[in-house]
Amino acid sequence: MRHSPIITILPKRDAVIVFLVFAFAYFFSALIRAITASLSPTLSQEFGLSASDLGLLAGGYFLGFSVTQLPLGTWLDRHGPRKVILYFLGIAVLGCLASSLSSSFSGLLAARIFCGVGVSACLMAPLTGYRRWFDAATLMRANSWMLMTGSMGMVASTLPVQWLMPVLGWRALFVGLAAMLLIAMALIAWQVPKWNAGTKSPSVQAQTKATYVEVWRHPYFRQMAPIGFFCYGGLVAIQTLWAAPWMIKVTGYSSIQAATGLFWINAAMLFTFWVWGIINPLLVKRGFHADQLITYGLPLSFIVLAFIIGAGSPLSTGSGALWALYCVSCTFIALALPAVGMAFTEALAGRALSAYNLVVFAGIFAVQWGIGLAIDGFQALGFPEILAFQAAMAIYLLGSVASYVHFLTTKSHNQSI
Repeated sequence: MRHSPIITILPKRDAVIVFLVFAFAYFFSALIRAITASLSPTLSQEFGLSASDLGLLAGGYFLGFSVTQLPLGTWLDRHGPRKVILYFLGIAVLGCLASSLSSSFSGLLAARIFCGVGVSACLMAPLTGYRRWFDAATLMRANSWMLMTGSMGMVASTLPVQWLMPVLGWRALFVGLAAMLLIAMALIAWQVPKWNAGTKSPSVQAQTKATYVEVWRHPYFRQMAPIGFFCYGGLVAIQTLWAAPWMIKVTGYSSIQAATGLFWINAAMLFTFWVWGIINPLLVKRGFHADQLITYGLPLSFIVLAFIIGAGSPLSTGSGALWALYCVSCTFIALALPAVGMAFTEALAGRALSAYNLVVFAGIFAVQWGIGLAIDGFQALGFPEILAFQAAMAIYLLGSVASYVHFLTTKSHNQSI
């Protein structure tokens, strides 16, 4: 029987190429994720969407994304990132083409769910490969810079999409995205190493016996799950959808002004994740752990969000900057994902990451749709539109604060990162 090593560090040049190839795919997955915010005025007008319809449409992506996370962890351990991501990206191509052909809300929603399923391996697959192919220092930096790449995709979903809309239309944009994903698939098939898991070595046997029950029961996972659901999920829900309608409906922005605001929000996130990639290793060397940084940093986001809710429409000229500040102050929660992965043994790390990613994306879906339902509900009760937006966002803020209190009061004394 042939035994392959579990860890095979790639030469620097090969590691850079593998990172760039995966980052290319992740860039477009993030663009597909965030494009609903920029297209929301057009889609709302063409399909006659209510706020809850819009929230469900955006959340459909995250619903599709979420349902794959548990089997994805097992498939990545068994078949490796190259094979798994190629199959999934094929589904994403079909989802983009279906989006371009949709003639009804239900068809567009189904296509959106397919897109979510198709790109659901675009971060977990690279992180699984990086664990084997990169050394520890490179791994930490690569994690942050993959998130930076995602922010680049979200930047591309704002003003560039608005500029292309009059020329191409939203349907042609989805055809173009399908073509880009096909190019990403070709690059991955060409450059990413195959996964030689070897035979039944002790480590592989441990992976086979490991189950998600061990992950769900772990005290650190339970401590981190609520803030992952509300704070991490809510960050993405607002960044990829509700910041734009707030700027349009509450503060009176035009569509192009809202797209400009989203551009600067995502540009600020890009810069922030680049900085995190540089300083993370330095913070760890100085003894700063993820729990400490989340404890002291995350409350800043609550303060900013409370100010945004209270200010409402009179602060129209600064709304985009305030949402950018809110999103940047939320990035402390991004430390939770690597912290959870490092809190588990190697045999359980892949499943732990996928399970936590499931919690986050379930939160994105719930917050995106929940805010839309709350807005429609408050308006049905007679609230003016602006006040309905403020009340819905206040409910989200209360959920985030409650999850933070849970995090503080159920310390598991994890010192893994």
